[in-house]
Amino acid sequence: MGYLVKLQKVERPTNRSFYVNLPAAIADAVQLDKGEELEWFIEDKNTLILRRRKPAKPLKLKH
Repeated sequence: MGYLVKLQKVERPTNRSFYVNLPAAIADAVQLDKGEELEWFIEDKNTLILRRRKPAKPLKLKH
């Protein structure tokens, strides 16, 4: 299952920015913390990868 998000564009006199909101359910699922650094990678024109700058420890799965 995926989460649909919309790209937001903000234009200011000195610059323009695009914003993507990360749903809280996704942030919670991978245990992201406030202020954590993430980095975007472009795989191709249809695929963007968002990766932690500092890898997290593997999640423990419930059996």
